[in-house]
Amino acid sequence: MRFISETSSEGVREQLFTVGDIPGVLWTPEGAVATRPLVLIGHGGGQHKKAPDVLARARSFVTECGFAVVAVDVPAHGDRPKVEEYDRLATENQARVEAGEELAPLIADFQALVARQTVPEWRAVLDAVQQLEHVGVGPVGYWGVSLGCGLGVPFVAAEPRVRAAVLGLGGVLASAEAAARISVPVEFLVQWDDERVPRVQSLALFDALASAEKTLHAHPGKHGEIPAFELKSTLRFFARHLG
Repeated sequence: MRFISETSSEGVREQLFTVGDIPGVLWTPEGAVATRPLVLIGHGGGQHKKAPDVLARARSFVTECGFAVVAVDVPAHGDRPKVEEYDRLATENQARVEAGEELAPLIADFQALVARQTVPEWRAVLDAVQQLEHVGVGPVGYWGVSLGCGLGVPFVAAEPRVRAAVLGLGGVLASAEAAARISVPVEFLVQWDDERVPRVQSLALFDALASAEKTLHAHPGKHGEIPAFELKSTLRFFARHLG
């Protein structure tokens, strides 16, 4: 793990780093020295590790809960180089949608492809971050919707350190098998008028989760219109399950 820069603002310490060729950012309370819960945030498609909503959520977790928060750039996003195969698939998928094919299955196939790379990457980042004195080996949570859900479901299913997850805006097509292996508490977000992920597929993914404790938070609106008050619910959820 190599640190690139460090800044502090309003009680939050921000450290940019790389683990191998994976660029990431770690937020912790300023002056933190002991073990604490850690939340990994998976950003959405076309975004990056410091997208405004990721940054706002991370700072809230740090200042209101005292957590550590980490986010990394998904392949072909943020500071990572373009991937020729992904560009080709995106172009092909756009042509297929214009020809009348449904978007959701194409998104599912693409996310399943990317997850094969991101799951081991994210586990390696957790390994590195938890070796830091001001993070330590505490409980881990995961937050990710849209692309962050498509990649997050297989990650949560594969990573025993994750004790609770917030997921949503994702469908069942690429994630049913992995969802059936998730048993930790989950909050699941659905936008009732989602134009990218059919409602029936989102509800099917929620049903597929094997968690004994899972709650469905459904709101009117399109894909990117999650109500701001859901952040408070997320804070309470992680505070309850991560300590």
